[in-house]
Amino acid sequence: MERRASLSLAGLFALRMLGLFLVLPVFALEAAQYAGGDDPAKVGLAMGIYGLMQAFLQIPMGVASDRWGRKPVLAIGLLVFALGSAIAATATSLDGLLLGRAIQGAGAISAAITALLADLTRPQVRTKGMALVGISIAAMFALSLLVAPPLAARIGLSGLFGLTAVLAALGILIVWWVVPVEPARQGESSGMAGILSVLQNKPLLRMDWGVWSLHTVQVAMWMGVPALLVQAGLPRADHWQVYLPALVVSVLVLGGVLFRLERKGYIKHVMLFCIALLAIVQLGLVWAAQSHVGLWPLGMLLFGFFLAFNALEASQPSITSKLAPAAQRGAALGVFNTAQSLGFFTGGAAGGWLLHLGGAPMLYTCCAVALIVWWWVAKGLDLSQATH
Repeated sequence: MERRASLSLAGLFALRMLGLFLVLPVFALEAAQYAGGDDPAKVGLAMGIYGLMQAFLQIPMGVASDRWGRKPVLAIGLLVFALGSAIAATATSLDGLLLGRAIQGAGAISAAITALLADLTRPQVRTKGMALVGISIAAMFALSLLVAPPLAARIGLSGLFGLTAVLAALGILIVWWVVPVEPARQGESSGMAGILSVLQNKPLLRMDWGVWSLHTVQVAMWMGVPALLVQAGLPRADHWQVYLPALVVSVLVLGGVLFRLERKGYIKHVMLFCIALLAIVQLGLVWAAQSHVGLWPLGMLLFGFFLAFNALEASQPSITSKLAPAAQRGAALGVFNTAQSLGFFTGGAAGGWLLHLGGAPMLYTCCAVALIVWWWVAKGLDLSQATH
């Protein structure tokens, strides 16, 4: 039952995140063709508004799942996400895209998914389930980079949003027919008291800062990466030719080196290395934007990004679930998911604004600065209790 719960909920998370990530590699280029799409700052806002709505509603939806049950909240959230996808699919202007993205974000179900996973698993195996969720996010991001450019060339941005609506509908079927029956809740939720306690927990706050930084940089940098590949002479429908080799090699290195180090107790060293690598990648993109480099240097930079991002994305939810006191794990994951959602918003909004203000060099310089700050925050993190 625990395997079924972990796999089905990770699959549900994967479907939702694939719906989000599919538009990421192509949004900046495709949205520019809509009425009003000549404003990079507004394009960034349309990309990031999803995360802002998620941030506002993640904790309330989690609390609602405590009161009325996880599955009803999951179904309602997916239905709202599908509605927003349909609105974005039929939009003819950037304002319509912005509205659709906002309604998509209102279907905030991440906290409810992780809470249900905690309900359905024993403490000694729960971390494996949480890690599976993290891996599913990284995998969907990687898959979206491979399939989105050729899909967008065939069906356009509106077609991608239509596909996300279908994925959301499939997710509703998984909720009712595949995910195991949720157990009856014992007692009352810790509610606001639990959230306040989590917000006073310094190690958890450092993890929240980390997931916010990671997704801010992830979304912001992809406001400019497709244009760099086009500038290097690669048509946008062929961007997978760079993404795929970089991704495959990064996965091989992850399995052969980094995850082994993490299992041996070097979890903090792995985290700090990956953050530093992300910062180096951003500085490399500053150089690439200024020097008009070819595809090989860009491919190497993207390899470094995939290596670090996938390792961090897979490990952060697991580390957070270990650091959180058992009685406050749901609240901790709710705040963690809220920080992640805020990262989606700040990455899109700030990325578009920085592109408008100073072009790609300023964008990637600011990303590097954000990562250096994160490295300093993570350096003070005590992960001794997260190694078991």
